[in-house]
Amino acid sequence: MKKRLSTVNKTYSEIRDILEAARNRVYHNINFEMVLAYWNIGKVIVEHEQKGKAKAGYKDYLINNLSERLTKEFGKGFDISNLKHIRKFYLSFPKGDALRRQLSWTHYRTLLRVENKDVRNFYLVECSQNKWSTRELDRQIDSLLYERLALSKDKKSVKLLSKKGHIIKEPKDLIKDPYVLEFVGLDENKSFQEKDLEKQLIDKMYSFLLELGKGFSFVERQKRITVDGEHYYIDLVFYNFILKCFVLVELKAGKLAHQDIGQMDFYVRYFEKEEKQQGDNPTIGIIFCTHKNKAMVRYTLLEGSRQIFASKYQFYIPSEKELKRELLR
Repeated sequence: MKKRLSTVNKTYSEIRDILEAARNRVYHNINFEMVLAYWNIGKVIVEHEQKGKAKAGYKDYLINNLSERLTKEFGKGFDISNLKHIRKFYLSFPKGDALRRQLSWTHYRTLLRVENKDVRNFYLVECSQNKWSTRELDRQIDSLLYERLALSKDKKSVKLLSKKGHIIKEPKDLIKDPYVLEFVGLDENKSFQEKDLEKQLIDKMYSFLLELGKGFSFVERQKRITVDGEHYYIDLVFYNFILKCFVLVELKAGKLAHQDIGQMDFYVRYFEKEEKQQGDNPTIGIIFCTHKNKAMVRYTLLEGSRQIFASKYQFYIPSEKELKRELLR
């Protein structure tokens, strides 16, 4: 009897998986068919606008008339505002065969907020590759992910961002400066301790992983290491599956000091000797701080060290002006 029940459960489980997969395919297909329909509607609107371009006010007349008639026959979704978005959708993505099946109409509506073509294409690539929800896409655009990644890149590399997305080949490609931690709910103008920041990051780990970027997996909090009978604790340990290496994170509630760099250097060296597995690449250390002196970082690190980084963090979303000012500084 027990064996029969086990067989039934296994059969049920397999059938359930088939049905769930089919439902997901149907859902995604319906979503993409709507995206295609909107693209084709946009194409028709633009083509007819061009035919009637000699007539003053023809564009508004066409959109208003279409909105009234389509709403009457097909219901919601065809108000004037949405028809204008549909029109803009076609103009922004003129190649129908380049549309991404993974993205819904809401994704594309969000992407239309980005006026710069190269920047918009970067978010298109990243969103489809990383399966961002519309909320995650919103957050990455609002936090100026593209601009923050572009800060440390030359013109050729920035152009590549728009075509290929964020490519990670070496440790420095993982690093953002600044990191934006608005989701933790702390105020950088008020006193807080490192343990407070650590707790909030643990509680909001999904958001923190999204901000860290591609390939990160959380390993441990307050990782204890022991040397000559003395215990030391690393704030956060991650593993990056793209670079195949451990990433150690130390949190500082204030300005970076040379002792912090020495401490991280010690942690990285320990991991290299005691924790790194065969096939792993060199361990990376990132120190999060509210302020840093780049000259001090340069002179404190040992010559040739390419595995330790110091990055600022802030609890609010920066403006483009702030990022440009930081680049000039």
